[in-house]
Amino acid sequence: MSASGAVLPSGGPGVRRLSSMEATLDDLATGPVVIVPPKHLMSPSDAHETAVALEMAKHKLNRASSDDSTDTTPLDTTVTGSYAYAFDIDGVLIRGGKPIPEAVEAMKVLNGQNEYGIKVPYIFVTNGGGKTEQERCMDLSKQLEIEVSPGQFICGHTPMRDMAKQYNTVLVVGGEGEKCRLVAEGYGFKDVVTPGDIIKDNQDTTPFRKLTVEEQEHSRARNFNEIEIEAIFVFADSRDWAGDQQIILDLLMSKKGRLGTRSETFDEGPPLFFSHNDVVWSTSHELTRIGMGALRASLEAMYKAVTGKELTTTAFGKPQIGTFQFATLLLKQWRKDTHGIDSPPETVYFVGDTPESDIRGTNEFDESPLSANSWYSILVRTGVFKEGTKPRFTPKVTVDNVLEAVRHGMKREYIKSMKANSIEASSSLGSAIEE
Repeated sequence: MSASGAVLPSGGPGVRRLSSMEATLDDLATGPVVIVPPKHLMSPSDAHETAVALEMAKHKLNRASSDDSTDTTPLDTTVTGSYAYAFDIDGVLIRGGKPIPEAVEAMKVLNGQNEYGIKVPYIFVTNGGGKTEQERCMDLSKQLEIEVSPGQFICGHTPMRDMAKQYNTVLVVGGEGEKCRLVAEGYGFKDVVTPGDIIKDNQDTTPFRKLTVEEQEHSRARNFNEIEIEAIFVFADSRDWAGDQQIILDLLMSKKGRLGTRSETFDEGPPLFFSHNDVVWSTSHELTRIGMGALRASLEAMYKAVTGKELTTTAFGKPQIGTFQFATLLLKQWRKDTHGIDSPPETVYFVGDTPESDIRGTNEFDESPLSANSWYSILVRTGVFKEGTKPRFTPKVTVDNVLEAVRHGMKREYIKSMKANSIEASSSLGSAIEE
């Protein structure tokens, strides 16, 4: 076995440590795994314990294993179980593919390099699509030079995994090349169609777009006169708005998802799902760029202009409550495995840069009866939100960067614990006096 795929003796049952520079998607497909920068391959880093434990927790959730026979004996751990962090990625940790300077230090602080002598668990919740959780894990490991596992990642399209049994033939839109098709097939979708397949079958579908030689090679030959597309999933940002919108509108106005047909009532087409609803997002450009939420708004407007009817669509990701519910389930499973406590950490600090998705979602979930714990929103100034503007949704606190966000939460938890200890000591003293 190569060094990149070596099993770590102390890493928990069956967990492999793979080099971030050498691992392939095939390596990652046979998890559980953790991705490790080459400098940490010879021995576990400070981040190892959190990465392994959350990888195992997510595998248990994916197996839908609520069986009481599952071994839930708490592990020896140095990581606190009382609170956790959840991070958006773009605009918080990474911008334009490069780490935000304070992000590397923030990870070190969470992994034990702090004045409190503790480690704090953390996960990543991103609306970014078009890549598997495993690919995003490899990217972030390289960018932050940190040991991390796919189990720590929740993408906007992660909940779509649960819909693979509901639909057979589906159209998947967005992303680069064939990546979104591969993500969907990895989620269990049996028959995945792309816009390229449709254009290859009938090049007149999109008058102003012709497939490149590479697209012709990878697009699959199909006879769409005989195929019913049951659902449409926008997994990632479209690279061709005009062509993708034309194909989506054709299907929405079709008879039962059969291309080349038109419904007389415009209510027979397949359902349309988006992996998130961010209208803008943070890139390396000095100004925000439009995202998937803008495509959704455009499609809804065009559909109404053509049919006179309102278009009903469904979005996942932040700020949808389902994303936060899944994050809570993951952290609950992690805490049960590591601390023997069958409930999520009391507080989750969510650090984001977009008020309309990160802060709104965190606040609404925190106030929802579906929330089993407290979610505390922190807004940073390194992404979409800019100083001098007033956010539509108000965070608990606004800070300059992710390092300040981490220090704020850890200090808040320390003060809370000191107050609790003081109250407990006073209570004990009072009991002793009465006796």
